[in-house]
Amino acid sequence: MTLKATKVWFFSLVPVVLFFICYYCTQIYFDSCCSTGKSPQPTVFLCDNSTVKKWNTLNLSMGRNAELFLKMEDFFWKKHMSIHALPYGIKGSEFMLLKILAMVSSYGMPANIESLDCRTCVVIGNSFSIKNSSLGEIINKYDVVIRLNNAPVRGFEEDVGNKTTLRLFYPESASPNPGLHNNPDTLLVLVPFKDHDLRWLKVILYNEKRVLKGFWKPPPQIWLGGTSQIRVLDPYFLRLTASNLLKIPLKPNRQQPVHPTTGILAVFVALNYCDVVHLAGFGYPEARNQQYPIHYYGQDTLKSMKNSNHDLNQEAQVLKRLEEQGLISYLRHS
Repeated sequence: MTLKATKVWFFSLVPVVLFFICYYCTQIYFDSCCSTGKSPQPTVFLCDNSTVKKWNTLNLSMGRNAELFLKMEDFFWKKHMSIHALPYGIKGSEFMLLKILAMVSSYGMPANIESLDCRTCVVIGNSFSIKNSSLGEIINKYDVVIRLNNAPVRGFEEDVGNKTTLRLFYPESASPNPGLHNNPDTLLVLVPFKDHDLRWLKVILYNEKRVLKGFWKPPPQIWLGGTSQIRVLDPYFLRLTASNLLKIPLKPNRQQPVHPTTGILAVFVALNYCDVVHLAGFGYPEARNQQYPIHYYGQDTLKSMKNSNHDLNQEAQVLKRLEEQGLISYLRHS
């Protein structure tokens, strides 16, 4: 082969060589930046229209576009009048709520969740049943992760995950430093069961003289929740949870009224807002196991719930009915 022929042959191979080099480099890049070493896993669950239809047949829904939180314009009573005082309405608490909402910088859900065609929700209860479940990775894949009260995340990530979209709480169940067990953008949703709950938040926001009084223990005197994270749940949701879901009379005749737990309330909120609702960490031990732990953290037992104003048996029956009707389903241990 002459020198001239050799040069022609060499230069004719250059484009081919460059193509394979570029292709190889591209594959390395995508493998390194995008591959997890596992087959891709779906991050959402398919919405089923039948679920929406089943929910509507119960005549409980406020609609998929229900606004969860109170906002300033609610005080003009454009949507529904409040004829009930707390915990089922805001009658008599308007002025205090007005002061609270004046300090809150936003009233809605994150735009990236609002715009989803299919919203997937998981409500994480605090039951001991979630311990050693290894559900954390699955929980983190949901669009909306709802947690309750001061349930910890750090140290329990493998079982409960570490993503939190909404945390429902009341003052006595508030963690002094929400940043320890929540994401920076977690919405901290106050459930006002009583007038004192609103007073607590107003005092915190305006740095007024602290009130030590609490229902079963003093609430935190220092609370580090950011104003951009704070929301106040519309008591209308608690009202419908009680009257429509649990059939609890709003004006009981007895001295100690029964109210919904934060857990069943969170389920009702999820059913109104999300297209798919799954649960984990729900359920209490049998009544005879008074010394059995009730939470995946701490040392509380069923004995500590003895004087609570909740009907746990009734709530368990309602959850069972919702599961049988296909409105909710439980995450199972892996």
